[in-house]
Amino acid sequence: MKAKIHPDYFQTTIKCACGNVLETGSTKKDIRVEICSKCHPFFTGKQKLVDTAGRIERFRRKYAKYQVKQPA
Repeated sequence: MKAKIHPDYFQTTIKCACGNVLETGSTKKDIRVEICSKCHPFFTGKQKLVDTAGRIERFRRKYAKYQVKQPA
């Protein structure tokens, strides 16, 4: 390896918004993330539905006319 071209490597902590703390090595000293393996729906098996600004309702209204009506 060439000298003085590689970044410094630190022992650091990764802090998640859910409160989980992971110890690892990185070129950054402190890392904050919004979602980690402890709270991500893929790993937990629980799905969280976050509706920001009514996007789901707006989508349903927009495509409601394309829904096929089932006879009762």
